[in-house]
Amino acid sequence: MNTSDAAPPPAGQPGGGPPPTRRVPVGSILLVIAGTLISLLAIAPLFGGGALLWVDATQKDDDGYFTTPFERLETTSFALASDEIDLGADPTGRRARVDLGDFVTVRLDVRGLEESDTFVGIGPEREVRAYLADVRHAEVEDLGFDPFTVDYRYHDGGPPESPPGEQTFWVATASGSDAQRLTWEPESGDWAVVVMNADGSPGVTVEMSLGATSPWVVRAGWILLGIGLLVMFLGVTLLVLGILGLANRRHVELGGTVEQHADGRPVHLDARLDEPLSRWLWLVKWILLIPHYLVLAALWVAFVVVTVVAFFAILFTGRHPRALFDFNHGVLRWTWRVAYYGYAALGTDRYPPFSLGAEPDYPARLTVEYPQRLSRGLVLVKWWLLAIPHYLVLSIVAGGAMAGTDVDGGWAWVAPAGGLIGLLVFFAAVGLLFLGRYPRGCTTW
Repeated sequence: MNTSDAAPPPAGQPGGGPPPTRRVPVGSILLVIAGTLISLLAIAPLFGGGALLWVDATQKDDDGYFTTPFERLETTSFALASDEIDLGADPTGRRARVDLGDFVTVRLDVRGLEESDTFVGIGPEREVRAYLADVRHAEVEDLGFDPFTVDYRYHDGGPPESPPGEQTFWVATASGSDAQRLTWEPESGDWAVVVMNADGSPGVTVEMSLGATSPWVVRAGWILLGIGLLVMFLGVTLLVLGILGLANRRHVELGGTVEQHADGRPVHLDARLDEPLSRWLWLVKWILLIPHYLVLAALWVAFVVVTVVAFFAILFTGRHPRALFDFNHGVLRWTWRVAYYGYAALGTDRYPPFSLGAEPDYPARLTVEYPQRLSRGLVLVKWWLLAIPHYLVLSIVAGGAMAGTDVDGGWAWVAPAGGLIGLLVFFAAVGLLFLGRYPRGCTTW
């Protein structure tokens, strides 16, 4: 038979030429990006809700109040007064009042350290200032609790015309010789707190603790937690749909089966120097790669999620789910191409494709053979304990900024930066800039 007259084999079969190339669907990538961003947005309400529930469960006293420690306040004058407490609308009634007491209850515990009875009161700021206008007193201007600090502003004057207990403008008061407790349900307005000796005498020395309670702490915690879970569910759903779309072998393999190697090693990281190279392009590659960085940032978040799922799948079944493997394989391929174009090698000026596929004609290639079976026991220790020698060597050779994973029992380090490789890339950049060529001694890494 004359083979020269035989019909050529179909594309995709041995001797039939390269199979047709198919790109990763844009919709799947957008789903992954949207799912990742939405999942990241869920972190804030989840963390906030969890923190509020933890605070509500652990930081309250026996009466359900969040309290500060007792701290000492003192003055040789006739009164201690707070700065203006602005809670919004005017308490005189010219503007609508809001019943803040539905949201929070405030408690003041005051222990007098002098022989005189202690008076503590809360009143409208305007009436309090009118009462103290000609009274020598100290105004607490700045108060901190961790550590405790207090700054006073002193006002000149004389003694009060009448004891504080005779005034009618107070909305909450407590007075006596023992420790005093004042409980107040705030309303909108401008308020002030006053501590005096009950008889209006000078020299006020007290220890005070501030407390507050609100049913909305736990309510807000559960609301935020619920919102976070809903947002996370939406994000994960979109993420899974995008991952399944990208992991579809019709898109990921991009040209047939994974390339086989005779040496039997599961991981092959290949690259060729793609000359000629521009003297100047490497100076702006970081700008040109920004779109890749944005997409890869989202893909690597998905990569971590997928790796955790694959970890448990291997632990319980001894198999790496093929769809998850293909997705992670694709992310590593994409990352390696970007790294080789960028500052992990500067080995090509050919812009990397936005693809999770094999891209066999690109000068940087990563091939990981799919493992049919994996040890369920080794998955617990090989990614940290057994890999320690590799980590130590790679920390010297490749530095600390690397992207890699144990995708099938073999390590694939795809974005080295720093270390010996980083130094060689720097020499390569200098060679390109001044000599117009890639130094040959830097190509053996």
